[in-house]
Amino acid sequence: MNALFLLARVAGQDVAILSDHVESVVDIGPVAPVPRTAPAVCGLAALRSRVVTVIDTAQAIDPANRSDGGRRAVVTQVDGHHYALLVDMLDDAYRCVARPLSAGLTPGPAWAPVVDGVIDHDGRPVLVLNLAAVVARTAGGEQAAA
Repeated sequence: MNALFLLARVAGQDVAILSDHVESVVDIGPVAPVPRTAPAVCGLAALRSRVVTVIDTAQAIDPANRSDGGRRAVVTQVDGHHYALLVDMLDDAYRCVARPLSAGLTPGPAWAPVVDGVIDHDGRPVLVLNLAAVVARTAGGEQAAA
């Protein structure tokens, strides 16, 4: 099925995010740290009269990574809570068909749990990032700070 994807970059990796899972794209302002949360939880931020949990997406995927300090984020809702997942860069929306990963194209062990498939963009494969899986991975399957 032809779907709309938002193209982004996380930890130097081009990714596609199903637009149905994107509530908005924002620039994150000040973030208030929250003690005793997972290392990938940057803290809480005010966003349009609500509080969102800000997640360092690169670190949530692989604890050895850290975001490049960018303030762009993709806002999503998981189990009734709002999360802002930091990305290195946002590109554009792209309509295409996602397909399952093939045996010849498998992400590393850090990426495998958060990837739903692959799309073709400009003649190259781009991983489809599952935002709910990133949120779940942030706190070992539990909700983060929200």
